Amino acid sequence: MTIDVAVFGAGGRVGREVCRAVLLDPELTLTAAIDPGAAGQTVGAIVGIACEIEVVDSPSELPSGVADVAVDFTNLEPARGNLAWMAEHGVHAVVGTTGFTDDDLSQFESAFTSSNCLIAPNFAIGAVLMMYFAEVAAPWFETAEIIEMHHENKIDAPSGTAMMTARRMAGASADWRDDPTENHVVPGARGGSGPGGITMHSVRMRGAVAHQEVILGAMGQTLTIRHDSMDRTSFMPGVLLAAKQIADHPGITLGLDDFLGL
Repeated sequence: MTIDVAVFGAGGRVGREVCRAVLLDPELTLTAAIDPGAAGQTVGAIVGIACEIEVVDSPSELPSGVADVAVDFTNLEPARGNLAWMAEHGVHAVVGTTGFTDDDLSQFESAFTSSNCLIAPNFAIGAVLMMYFAEVAAPWFETAEIIEMHHENKIDAPSGTAMMTARRMAGASADWRDDPTENHVVPGARGGSGPGGITMHSVRMRGAVAHQEVILGAMGQTLTIRHDSMDRTSFMPGVLLAAKQIADHPGITLGLDDFLGL
């Protein structure tokens, strides 16, 4: 028996890769695709693999019980409505959309009572390990900065991955030296102050996909932890793993760590 999967944002760059990955996985079955920008097209026409499923404009057009799991890589506003639909219909949620507020998370916790929800800022296995390694290293260093670089169409800064990294590092150590800079020749040159006062820098550049560098410093040494996603296919092993395991992770889960046993 396979797991039935619906993909929200099926016409987007990541959504197309999700559809393709699900179609090629023998343990999963693509049963629905949702995207207002691609409504009326077939999934096959979008991803280049034979599939006659028609992309619909809204989940309200889907029949009851159409999916066991729904994957969402959309934007913040539509994702809120999509997750409400998933919770209402008892569909497990695998979410790569970022920018949710604490109020959003609180509402999701109340809503997901008959199904589960994973919200992860990054599904690349290497990126998950990067965050884990940075958290482990944090107590042994006195200063730290995070530099993240993404494609020119990313609308939030810092990225969700950078914010989660900083929160985890700040949770692991509260003993960070203050920034000694006094003269800001160009305002903002030192980046922004994130969780725990960790300095964060965001780069938006054509040609990039998703990249992050964590630099930690102590007397006489630095440690650099870097991850690069060269292509959006790098997210797919994590997405497929989550789709297969989400039923075993009750409630709301933030980040892919538990799915990897970290």
